[in-house]
Amino acid sequence: MSDAKLRDLQAFLVVAEEQNFTRAAARLGVSQSALSQTVRALEERMDMPLFLRSTRKVSLTEAGERLRALVGPAMEEIRQGLAQISALRGRPAGTIRISADEYAVRSVLWPALPAFMASYPDIQVEIATDYGLADIVGQRYDAGVRRGGLVSKDMIAVRIGPDIPMVVVGAPAYLERHARPRHPQALIEHNCVNLRLPAQGYFAWSFRKGAKEHRIKVDGQLVLNSLLQIVEAALAGVGLVHVPEQLVREHLDAGRLLEVLREWRQTYEGYHLYYPNRRKSPALALLVEALRHAP
Repeated sequence: MSDAKLRDLQAFLVVAEEQNFTRAAARLGVSQSALSQTVRALEERMDMPLFLRSTRKVSLTEAGERLRALVGPAMEEIRQGLAQISALRGRPAGTIRISADEYAVRSVLWPALPAFMASYPDIQVEIATDYGLADIVGQRYDAGVRRGGLVSKDMIAVRIGPDIPMVVVGAPAYLERHARPRHPQALIEHNCVNLRLPAQGYFAWSFRKGAKEHRIKVDGQLVLNSLLQIVEAALAGVGLVHVPEQLVREHLDAGRLLEVLREWRQTYEGYHLYYPNRRKSPALALLVEALRHAP
């Protein structure tokens, strides 16, 4: 098979994963029109449609589903094989695709990545920020990063981060206008900024004091899907927020935010990098070690 046909099949697989030509073109580093022409030429050669297209969505036809099932595993084997062969040169190479939530990228991935990439210039790292529990096998990620309790039991998991204490904080101006809550249940009387997760809905506010644990359904005027935006909302005095303590440590030290319900702090198990139960590529093995020993 020619290199051009292999590239066409790779383009087909990326569009099938993204279900969107714009995102697929960005991943492949080509224009949307060029990608559309590539897929259309592949469909013409096969004499059958591979995608159903609408103004909002792209989905696979039955023929497209069969092609992905046949070609996807083979392309993955080729990718893994090329990565292993590259390692024989003494310069590890290849692409590592990782799914991680926003805070994991900031707190455990980014601190290690600059030095890692400088040490291995032929390794490319691609990170997809996602608060959902991505199917890393189905979406062909090499690995995912999630809190320990969220990792599926059929995955190999490596601890790469410390436990995560959560805090409820608000701006001094907000707390001057509203009485400080003394118990988690009192949060129902406050304007709380919610985090909405893609699959699970609102992120539950969980609290622990001794053996007692409370899960509170809070409400408020503002709902966001980014922890960094939620911190900005707290600084602006919009309401109370529930976030990892490390994310707001500098604002607490500077007095820009104040903590409430400190005695009810909940602590979650730290982040793990996880991957399917199969031999990992040399590039991923190097990244795992770098993350395990990061300061």
